Amino acid sequence: MARHRRPEPDLAFPAVPRAVDQSSSGPPPVDAPGRGPDADHEAAAVSAPLTDRPAHTAQVGQTPPRGPLAATRRPVRGAHRRPGGGAGGRVLAVSVAAGALLTAATSSAHAATDEHTLDRRQADPDESTGAAPSHAPQVLQVSQVPTLADFADQLERARVREERRAAREAEARRPKTLMPVSGTLTSNFGPRWGTTHYGLDIANTIGTPIVSVTDGTVLEAGPASGFGLWVRILQDDGTIGVFGHIDQALVSAGQRVRAGEQIATVGNRGQSTGPHLHYEVWASDGRKADPMAWLNARGVPVVPDARA
Repeated sequence: MARHRRPEPDLAFPAVPRAVDQSSSGPPPVDAPGRGPDADHEAAAVSAPLTDRPAHTAQVGQTPPRGPLAATRRPVRGAHRRPGGGAGGRVLAVSVAAGALLTAATSSAHAATDEHTLDRRQADPDESTGAAPSHAPQVLQVSQVPTLADFADQLERARVREERRAAREAEARRPKTLMPVSGTLTSNFGPRWGTTHYGLDIANTIGTPIVSVTDGTVLEAGPASGFGLWVRILQDDGTIGVFGHIDQALVSAGQRVRAGEQIATVGNRGQSTGPHLHYEVWASDGRKADPMAWLNARGVPVVPDARA
């Protein structure tokens, strides 16, 4: 079923008579801002019907003729108005120029920085090779952490050193010569009833400790004629110490002894008149020396109650 179309309105504009005054000799009116020949021409074109437009065509660069109606008519701003060069254009130009200056300054700064960095690397080769600056954290080389076994070993070595030190001090304080036994001196070195007594007799009870007079080496320990039982020691000065009438020998031949070390006990063996120690000193040539003089020469005085 066909629909009836609505009649379209007549859009024809009434013709406006245009009069051109060719005799006008005055200067053309000054265009207001935003107005010009193009704007007036566009306004006249819009207001006039298509059939009433002028037939002439303006040459390039020639201003079309203007009439008295155009001078008095209020200009109509067309939709295709050319943008003017106002403050906005100047702001844009200033912005572009400022951007160019900023770019140039940044490029110069980067170039100066690169040149300064290159100079520093040439002046300081450590920085160019990646060496850490002095204020950077330093890696310390730490030795291996000791274990419990290491501490035990250190303690053991310290103990050994302390023992050796104490031994040296004791050795320095230790007397090098002393009396062989405590007791009473009952007979001295010299003539006795038509014979010679070659030693010192020091009386004491059986079992009293007898010690070595000096450091030395045991030559013999055992039975001996007239002494019952004896011990002979090669003393460090080359003499031989003889300990007779002993009850018991506590050392053996070849044993190393020190001054003050017990070697026997007081006895009453052999040709003896009572429990005592008979001590003699034999020189290296076999000659028998006075034991009292020998002891006194080595700083061992014979106590008064030990003399006969």
